[in-house]
Amino acid sequence: MREVVDGVFELGLGKVNVHLVVTDDGVVLVDTGLPRLAPVIEHALKGIGRSLGEIRAILLTHHHADHAGSAADLRARTGAPLVAHALTAFHLAGSEQAPEPEGRLRRFLFRRLGKVEPTKVDRMAGDGAEPVPGFTAVHTPGHTKGHLSFLLDRAGGVLFAGDAATAANGRVAGPPPATMTGVPPVTDSEKAAASLARLAERDFEHALFGHGRPVTGGAAALFREAAG
Repeated sequence: MREVVDGVFELGLGKVNVHLVVTDDGVVLVDTGLPRLAPVIEHALKGIGRSLGEIRAILLTHHHADHAGSAADLRARTGAPLVAHALTAFHLAGSEQAPEPEGRLRRFLFRRLGKVEPTKVDRMAGDGAEPVPGFTAVHTPGHTKGHLSFLLDRAGGVLFAGDAATAANGRVAGPPPATMTGVPPVTDSEKAAASLARLAERDFEHALFGHGRPVTGGAAALFREAAG
């Protein structure tokens, strides 16, 4: 785990990132990674002198298993409220299960890693909501209908893009490609492009992503370039 900007940490869990933000009254967790990763997150917190009990909110960008897989476990372990869009809450309630992908390997991985334990979302957050002091939710549909990104008012602005965007080789692009579990990159390509453009209208210095390396300094300019 590394500190990207002051008090903002990125923990790489395979090909997905989760983020921990240290605040004056606890820790805010952005996404939870795949299922069964709560002990890994707990160990990472200990490395910075913190504990699971200090998590005061869990913000979810969307319902896919690589982002919400440990949400139910962490909610139970910490007692922290789970925050997500209403459409994400619908999926997490178990109301709708993703179909199994084609192919033996993808089907195996989906059964092992792609299913999310149902859980309750404690706080619904829509566009412009401030679910935790200092954080603003931005509805960025496209990758999923209920996808949220979050802006943190710190260090010139920190964007937690989730899967609304990716970055590689000094450039920003739209949602990541399909994962090995067969999750498609977007549900609506037009909305994904519009969401990228909406983020490009915001002011922020740094951007962190669900997949890929963070951008530190001048991040909004790269989003504007990507949005055309």
